[in-house]
Amino acid sequence: MPRPRALQTLSHAFSWTPLGKPQQTLASEVSLSGIGLHSGVPVTARLFPAMAGEGRYFVVSEGNGNGRRRVPATIDHAVGSALCTTLVMKEGKRVRTVEHLLSALEGLGVDNCGIEIEGGDEVPLLDGSAKGWVEAVEQVGVCVAKDSNGSHKEKMAPFLHKPKFVCRKDSFLMAFPSSKSQITYGINFPQAPAIGCQWYSCFMDDAIYSKEIAPSRTFCIYEEVEMMRKAGLIQGGSLENAMVCSATTSWLNPPLHFDDEPCRHKLLDLVGDFSLFAQNGNQGLPLAHIIAYKVSIFRHHAMFLSLTMIYDGLHIQSFHGFTTRICFILSFHQYFLSHSTTNLIVLINNLNNSNLYNGKSKTGKAHFTVSFPPFIFWNLPQNK
Repeated sequence: MPRPRALQTLSHAFSWTPLGKPQQTLASEVSLSGIGLHSGVPVTARLFPAMAGEGRYFVVSEGNGNGRRRVPATIDHAVGSALCTTLVMKEGKRVRTVEHLLSALEGLGVDNCGIEIEGGDEVPLLDGSAKGWVEAVEQVGVCVAKDSNGSHKEKMAPFLHKPKFVCRKDSFLMAFPSSKSQITYGINFPQAPAIGCQWYSCFMDDAIYSKEIAPSRTFCIYEEVEMMRKAGLIQGGSLENAMVCSATTSWLNPPLHFDDEPCRHKLLDLVGDFSLFAQNGNQGLPLAHIIAYKVSIFRHHAMFLSLTMIYDGLHIQSFHGFTTRICFILSFHQYFLSHSTTNLIVLINNLNNSNLYNGKSKTGKAHFTVSFPPFIFWNLPQNK
């Protein structure tokens, strides 16, 4: 067993804080089989208990009878790839489409877990949600994880001390200090009116995750399917493992599990991506209120680099209240007219050092308007 590394200091914005409970693992192993979304190949994932401090990791075949390799489910092995999150080793071994499974493990508090993939390099898609993984974990149960000495380890989580903001074109992610993990997520698909603009917000615990997040399935636009398949993607996609929405009509395979199921599924993906910031069996999702709009961290390379900067303490735009580089101008007139949304104009100054615009420096002001539900402003810092 590889020796767990010491916890790395995240940045001046984050510190590790104890959660008052021990790290957990599976009580016994469990396997699920299905089709890989992009490969279309039948694959099996076997989940088995891991020791305290090992964290989550994948085991993949070397091929040609050369044994098996461990691929840690951590940020330093994540790469941007089309329509999925991929983990790779230096030798080129990879495992794709890990976000649904890792989301379930993070959401349920399975901090240490080994995952063996047989039949391909991709996690089975199942029905396109995380529900199957949640049910598998519930089937075998969880228990306190022990290290090689038979001792347990206290679980830690990243605690955010000051607000942070990153953006990429009209996508952005904000994080505000909070005693609990909360995520507010927004999407906008104007090309598909049946989806449109949606927002969803929730505090994160295993009960809420299991009931409100895990059943939400992946989705696509029908008119884009042929293009994606010609690009070698979604070879295993079907009406049985994805929701398909036509831009000209509506959903081709109703009913939805939730009216805002597409938005909830994007939040599911985000939890899986944040799980990769975990270290040594500790929590990856920070204690913070995260507000994300059109964000796919590990599928948008610039957003990935920006978020990594936050965790690693490199230069990135930060703000306090409403008085520094990022100013929020709230259109209360629109709020009182609609009683449901308010226009937020995000005015971003001095981005020349943030390197977020296609790698080119940009001076002056960039601004865009997004429609927000008012509940996301409950926890915003007050201007002083």
